[in-house]
Amino acid sequence: MRRFASLAGVLLLAAVFCSAATASPAPRPDDKSTVSALFLGDHGHHQPAARAQQIISALYTMGVDIFYTDEVEAVNLENLRQFDAVVFYANYMEMTDAQEQALLDYVAEGGGFVPLHSASGMFRNSEAYIALVGAAFDSHGIGVVRTERTDATHPAILGVPEFESWDETYIHKHHNPDRTVLEVRHEGDHTEPWTWVRTHGEGRVFYTAWGHDERTWSQPGFQQLVARGIKWAAGDWALDVVPRSMLYEYVDAVLPSLEYNSNPENERKLRPMQLPLDIETSMSRMVVPPGFEIELFAAEPDIVKPIYMAWDERGRLWIAETIDYPNQLHEEVGQGNDRITILEDTDGDGRADSFNVFAENLSIPTGFAFANGGVVVVQAPYTFFLKDTDGDDKADVQEVLFEGWGTFDTHAGPNNIRMGFDNWIWGVLGYSGFDGTVGGEAHRFPMGFFRFKPDGSKLEFVRMTNNNTWGFGFSEEGIPFASTANNNPSVYMPVPNRYYEAVRGWTPVRLGTIAEDRRVHPVTTRTRQGDFKGNYTAASGHALYTARDFPEEYWNRIAFVAGPTVRTLGRFAMESDGSDYKALNKWNMLASDDEWTIPILAEVGPDGALWMVDWYNYIPQHNLGPFREGWEHGQNNAYVTDLRDREHGRIYRIVHKDADPGESMDLSGASPQELVAALRHDNMFWRQTAQRLLVERGEQDVATDLYGLVRDTSMDGLGLNPGALHALWTLHGLGMLDGSHDEAFGVAAEALNHPSAAVRRAAAKVLPPTDASRNALMANNVLEDEDARVRLAALLALADAPPSDETGAAVFAMLTAPENAQDAWIPHAATAAGAKHARGFLRAANNADVLTGAVKEAVGHASFHRMSGILAGEITAMDMTGSTEEEAGVSRGGTRPDRDGVIMIASVGDEMAFDTRLIEATAGELVTIRFVNNATSPAMTHNVVILEHWEYINPVGLTALAAAEHDYIPPEHEEKILAFTPTAGPGEKVQVTFTMPPPGDYPFICTYGGHYVAMQGVLVSLDPEEEPEGDN
Repeated sequence: MRRFASLAGVLLLAAVFCSAATASPAPRPDDKSTVSALFLGDHGHHQPAARAQQIISALYTMGVDIFYTDEVEAVNLENLRQFDAVVFYANYMEMTDAQEQALLDYVAEGGGFVPLHSASGMFRNSEAYIALVGAAFDSHGIGVVRTERTDATHPAILGVPEFESWDETYIHKHHNPDRTVLEVRHEGDHTEPWTWVRTHGEGRVFYTAWGHDERTWSQPGFQQLVARGIKWAAGDWALDVVPRSMLYEYVDAVLPSLEYNSNPENERKLRPMQLPLDIETSMSRMVVPPGFEIELFAAEPDIVKPIYMAWDERGRLWIAETIDYPNQLHEEVGQGNDRITILEDTDGDGRADSFNVFAENLSIPTGFAFANGGVVVVQAPYTFFLKDTDGDDKADVQEVLFEGWGTFDTHAGPNNIRMGFDNWIWGVLGYSGFDGTVGGEAHRFPMGFFRFKPDGSKLEFVRMTNNNTWGFGFSEEGIPFASTANNNPSVYMPVPNRYYEAVRGWTPVRLGTIAEDRRVHPVTTRTRQGDFKGNYTAASGHALYTARDFPEEYWNRIAFVAGPTVRTLGRFAMESDGSDYKALNKWNMLASDDEWTIPILAEVGPDGALWMVDWYNYIPQHNLGPFREGWEHGQNNAYVTDLRDREHGRIYRIVHKDADPGESMDLSGASPQELVAALRHDNMFWRQTAQRLLVERGEQDVATDLYGLVRDTSMDGLGLNPGALHALWTLHGLGMLDGSHDEAFGVAAEALNHPSAAVRRAAAKVLPPTDASRNALMANNVLEDEDARVRLAALLALADAPPSDETGAAVFAMLTAPENAQDAWIPHAATAAGAKHARGFLRAANNADVLTGAVKEAVGHASFHRMSGILAGEITAMDMTGSTEEEAGVSRGGTRPDRDGVIMIASVGDEMAFDTRLIEATAGELVTIRFVNNATSPAMTHNVVILEHWEYINPVGLTALAAAEHDYIPPEHEEKILAFTPTAGPGEKVQVTFTMPPPGDYPFICTYGGHYVAMQGVLVSLDPEEEPEGDN
């Protein structure tokens, strides 16, 4: 690739690469009724994503579908060929030879190229690119821009109204004379070409200098100019694409405002309500990426209000249908109006034609999983086991496994349950929480991840999320993810609660979002969101694409998160970041402007397609959000309206056009050898199903075959060996990795050196908590594994193993490595392992010169754990950066009073979270808690309320909802409250001064607006006689 030598060189390239302006346009594709355009942006100061979102709705109505990306790697010929046109609006400075050639070939073949504004300054290392655009950016001033049309009849600009806007006054250089100028800008005696068109081979180029910021992008004239330019560039056929019809039928209905509005007088008003569309018309309003198609599988009247779906070992779709949702929950068993139905396509036409009701008289079943020849169903407050014993596909056994799921709010109960890799059933829970006894053990927990044994004999609260949670999914490595409602569409679960709880004085933090960009991307402005407007505020579902029928960039990477309130099914790319993950917003898998379309769940089916539940209801919200007065809430906390639909519901398949339909599978009668073979299937659904059936079969006669899978060291293109991974978990489920089967243990230990990191991670997790496992982990140097997720698993495995001084020293040594100390989660796992192997860990720490950051914090937790009675204390004061020797004693890691007795607490941005969950002070000490509210949203008003006992959290928190006139401090529970601050709005500071109570643990919460379910912490009152000397 050459850099600029002279203008003559540019003109020579123009002659080589550009055809005459009379080049024939690309022919109209046979099946095109809209124009697809790839929009390439970046993360620069022009904010391309925000600008694209400004026009996506307007262009949608004009028949142009925008597909945004910020990955410059998208400039490859195979990808570009999927689109009718490509829009550039970014500031990338260099392109590769391959990208240059791909763009030139794409346009030469007939593709449309639409560089906007800053695109004329992109890829400055490419002469060919500048020649293709038609000029290069040189400089600019600023001001209100007015242009003159030089060819108003040209089809690329015909009919577009003239406009003026504040913008940058671009000056260009390296002008290509082979172009047709449509607009110019005058400045004094200078006339600057502003908008032009040109051709290259069979393709067309449209450029305009308009478009610096939102002022221009909000102009209807600019939006029409871009749409017309895209259509012209795509070909004459695209100019004939008619705008999408907006001729919906409407009726007047009492509806909330579309706007986030605290004025009750503007709430309950007659507003236009769209009537439902027939299926074919509704499907025509849906947009999916090029290369994909939407197919209907089932709809009303055959099904109604599907809320969950899953497939059995025969590949049949089962759905839970509910018309009791949201406010008619029947807690008496057998009194509901809901059902679980089996759907089949018996004639092979792709549509369900058989609908068999498996179980009825249920009431709001929110999830189910196949186990032990039947289905386990969560229906708050119950967990049922339903089974057909006579082969008629009707449940004739119904058993309550356990109960305790909260019923306060039916969109905050247990949901999305499925069998996990560890042979337990996993799921997530909203803020209705759990309060019950399972297997003789009492449990009480709020929202988050949970798991339980399929027979209901044991339950574990795995980890707390930061708000209402209704989405869950596993990666192909068995890594759990979730989505939550309030501005947190993607959550990763790295370390379960039990590892924190095993360390005295240590508590886990709530899991926050891993999504760097939480914006939604609707194709319509008619959306009604309760809060966090413009962001995910009702996210549901989090299935990753775990088959191989979609393009490779989807494989084990793209998670599908529904945005019901904005009628989208979003895509997030799961990218590992050490032991952590980032969720990168990849815009939409599907979007619609049909105001009844409500995607609530998408899952990968046994056929490799993406199946989507469309709730199809004009009312998407359960709650309207804060400050929406004038609406009554029903018995299950949903706002009351007679407009909630109870007649519709649709299930679609999103398929890729190039997918091989393959042969259907049925594992219901499979032999053991066939089940083992299915552990290698390229669709995770069949692998997990085969694993479940082998474990439920309970026979160890397949052990040799499983050993063979584990010892297979091959890997696929993603670095995975699914057969080996599932074989390990199958051995675990068959009880062969309990330490009593030497050969099985040896095979798993060998797998610690498997080429696939996912297999190594699984091997660390399946090993039993024994001396032999600890020794195997140490002997294989797993703490030094190149993959941080494997190191994390190894540390957690060591935290379960019997204590060893050598292991403790090794854990301390690995934690001091920068790649571990600076990792998001390895310090947490190292703390758990360090506390378990505390003597060796602390001896190594005592010999260290300096302790800082995560290392210092881990040592503090481990030393307190040890001091509290697990081991004898022997750590001495050591030099810690920023501390004197007198301050270097043992600490639980909590926030302590400063020299003036002030404890600082703050909120975490617009999250429902305190920045610390643990504060400490000495009993009898006079302290001041000073709270700073760092939020910006008015919904995030907070306070700090310290309670006398843990059992008071729910009574105080619930009654505080109705205590606004008392500043959210319920008078009837004042005796349960130790101290409290006033409420603090965004940016405000408040404080309270009080005397520390007797030694013990005292919960603190926020009582504003129900925030207590997420905003909780512990005030530890230390015994002055037992507090370590020098404790800071």
